[in-house]
Amino acid sequence: MDKIKLIANLLTVSIILISSTVSAQKVLKYSDHEPLGGMCAKFLKEIFFPAMERESNGRLKIEAHWNGELAIAYNELGAIRRGDTVDVATVVPEYTPKELPLHQIFKSFPAGPSGNKQVKFFRQVYSQIPEFSTELSNNYMVEIFLSTGYPVGFFSRTPLANLNNIKGSRWRTASLWHADFLSNIGAIPVTMHWGPEIYKALEQKLDGILLNVDSGFDLKVHEHAPYLLASKDLWLGYLYLVSMNKAIWNNLAKEDQEAIQRAAKFSYKSLGNVMDKSFDSQIQTQKKEGAIVRLLSRPEVKEFKCATKYQEIQQEWAIQQKANTKEVQLVFEKIKTILK
Repeated sequence: MDKIKLIANLLTVSIILISSTVSAQKVLKYSDHEPLGGMCAKFLKEIFFPAMERESNGRLKIEAHWNGELAIAYNELGAIRRGDTVDVATVVPEYTPKELPLHQIFKSFPAGPSGNKQVKFFRQVYSQIPEFSTELSNNYMVEIFLSTGYPVGFFSRTPLANLNNIKGSRWRTASLWHADFLSNIGAIPVTMHWGPEIYKALEQKLDGILLNVDSGFDLKVHEHAPYLLASKDLWLGYLYLVSMNKAIWNNLAKEDQEAIQRAAKFSYKSLGNVMDKSFDSQIQTQKKEGAIVRLLSRPEVKEFKCATKYQEIQQEWAIQQKANTKEVQLVFEKIKTILK
């Protein structure tokens, strides 16, 4: 009987310990508008999220939902603000310019760092320019990881010796900044919905498409516009903000907040190299599939940067912010200092 009681007591204690461990685990529901196959999504799933669970000793667990299952790209900021169905999400500032005006500034620079230097740049921005975190906080969210984007590429229907050759030709772009860049170098920017009609337009009225290299790769743009001019220095200024609802963040124990910060620090160490290798792989694959690719030299990128008159465009945009013009101009100057 004593042995039976002892075994029963041990089982009871084990059940209590297991129950307390399970109840202590915080499951965070994550939303991503991208499918799991992309580099950024894979990096989060394979590197950052496991690091969060590891650094928290299993107290935090990510329940990931991909491909817009919980919220499409344009709705992810709203989903985070509410915090009712989503705890963490990747927010793309470009889709919410009204709510995140300062975050539009990054794309106003036609050239910038890549790889590890780009990772370092964004980390410096958020540590040295508090206006960005404040803007997120005003939208009830906290950044927990800064995932970077790929540079842009010029996908042309006809041979393109250099960027001077785009003068007078029609180019599709989704970015208002890039539309102004194209206008200033003599091209004709075209804004149109992305869909099958894009490929049809390439046969009739479009000469090329300006978009990030990874999107061009995923969408097989090179099969319709096989001449590609690209450079790692032609950054898109695209930032994927892995963000958490502010109330949920504030309710986390300090040790769990610190665990997330350690997981981010760990993940940043490999992000730049992963981005560079993925870019190189995409370029090589497109070449194998028939694309004619040329990587621009740094002098060519510098020439393009000057031709865009981007500083004039930035100044005009800052003035349009009216009451916030002085703050915007100050942020521009801080970013320029970090970019030097």
